[in-house]
Amino acid sequence: SLSSTCRMALICFLSLVMLMSILGNLLVMVAVCKDRQLRKIKTNYFIVSLAFADLLVSVLVMPFGAIELVHQHWIYGETFCLVRTSLDVLLTTASILHLCCIALDRYYAICCQPLVYRNKMTPMRVALMIGGCWVIPTFISFLPIMQGWNSIGIDHLVRSKSRIKHALHKHYKQFDDGSNSTSCVFMVNKPYALTCSVVAFYIPLVLMVLAYQRIYVTARAHALQISMLQRAGGAAGTSGAGVDSADHQRNHRMRTETKAAKTLCIIMGCFCLCWAPFFVTNVVDPFIDYTVPDKLWAACLWLGYINSMLNPILYAFLNKSFRRAFLIILCCGRKRYRRPSILGSGAPCTATQINGSTHVFGVSLSCVWSHPPTSSFSDSLYCVTCLPPLLPS
Repeated sequence: SLSSTCRMALICFLSLVMLMSILGNLLVMVAVCKDRQLRKIKTNYFIVSLAFADLLVSVLVMPFGAIELVHQHWIYGETFCLVRTSLDVLLTTASILHLCCIALDRYYAICCQPLVYRNKMTPMRVALMIGGCWVIPTFISFLPIMQGWNSIGIDHLVRSKSRIKHALHKHYKQFDDGSNSTSCVFMVNKPYALTCSVVAFYIPLVLMVLAYQRIYVTARAHALQISMLQRAGGAAGTSGAGVDSADHQRNHRMRTETKAAKTLCIIMGCFCLCWAPFFVTNVVDPFIDYTVPDKLWAACLWLGYINSMLNPILYAFLNKSFRRAFLIILCCGRKRYRRPSILGSGAPCTATQINGSTHVFGVSLSCVWSHPPTSSFSDSLYCVTCLPPLLPS
């Protein structure tokens, strides 16, 4: 039984997580709906669908989990326990699969030729990927849970744990005898634990690691080539500041690589920190005779829920285009937050053309020309019109 102080602290913390998750994901969805430039970027459709999944987690899953955690008991009946558990698995898995799709989209955009990206990421394929993020989780959520496949072979353990929880409920007398108080016990057998964890976490994790590793390698190579172009342009113009200019370019490239590495580490670090404890516990628990304490389960589960609060920050709030759209929404459309024209002379560029292909970086780099730009496009044009950034910047 929780003390009144611990209960109030827990209520405040869980309420803060739910409120921030709801507001953050709503803001992302409204920003894309209102900003025409954001709607032109294919990646943002994944981000909107991700925000919708995280919003549903915040509205349909977290509140009931919070009530159960605070009261230490389930009060909504056995049928709704199955529905709520199925929604939990469905929506959290959909959120993770969206993160995987975003990583694959960025991989094709950065590491492949532009024509390859356009051929692979067609509107139809984007729609199919988003649809898959919602359909695939149903095969490990509603279908097996409502049919009871997750508890085949361990029904006696489920009943035993349910009786123990019910006895504790009567002992602490947290509810009146006339209340509809039951026990919401969700246990999984070994086949379901392995299948669910592999589909919902381990496969997306491997794909995300491979994609972001290739993205970082490509971004590092492009930053080096841009630095070489800048040095070549500086050497053609002036030859007096040789050593200082070289040191400056080297330091700038190191800062560029460091920022890209930090961004990728933050994305992968938050994802692994939030979900790895739960899915490791989910796989291990059936093999150690279900001896993981309930409090550890609850901590791991809510750590995963917190990822729904962090996703808007990692994938939208750290992006300049989204931040501008947020300021326009929150500041009632003030003109000073409006998007400047991309034809302005001082516009930064986040894309460079190397060997005939356009590549986008997550950090802004100044435009570099091998020769003064002319009115016609030619092979000497290395800096092109700004495109959506590879990573949040």
